[in-house]
Amino acid sequence: MDWTALYLKTDALNVFILGTGEVATRRANKFLDHGANVKLAGNNLADDLESKGAILCSTDEVDELVQWADLVVVASGDKELSNYVSKISQDKLINRADYPYGGNIIVPTSFSIGNVEISIFTNGKSPLMARQLRKKIQSIISEEDLLEIELQDYVRLKLKDVVENQKERRKYIYRIFEDDEVNDFIKNRQIDEAKDYIDNLIRGLY
Repeated sequence: MDWTALYLKTDALNVFILGTGEVATRRANKFLDHGANVKLAGNNLADDLESKGAILCSTDEVDELVQWADLVVVASGDKELSNYVSKISQDKLINRADYPYGGNIIVPTSFSIGNVEISIFTNGKSPLMARQLRKKIQSIISEEDLLEIELQDYVRLKLKDVVENQKERRKYIYRIFEDDEVNDFIKNRQIDEAKDYIDNLIRGLY
């Protein structure tokens, strides 16, 4: 598989989406929710997209829209127009919802649990299985896992002030989160008490 998983910063990114159907709307919502400027070319615009600031354009404007865009998404049932837009977008980031391997960006199934975002890509073999895997992953991530992530971030920031070596910080993080008291605080959802206890642990390391 010659695809590499990356996260793209989309704040203020210009995104042109060819199409206004279900897939196009879903793509538009994803980018709007992450701060992008979105224009769609098609027949009509869903109300929620308009309220988020998306702009509806004519398919006669695709040349200008491609020039404006940093990222082009092709999500139209018009095969001839889709192929044309893809052809003139060769120097752009392009996602083809109709034919993923015809572009250079894949928009995977993704979801968030707290501050954790998880993406699933089956290499185009099974979108249905991607949804099933999503349900399985959601069922096994607990509130305790999310609290531990929050605490580990707290510990990392604290340790950066006193430990310059990254490997040494990692060693201390393992030691702290193997501590029975820390784990009891996490199980009991006592986040403030855990932070106080961790502060004392960090002071005791020196």
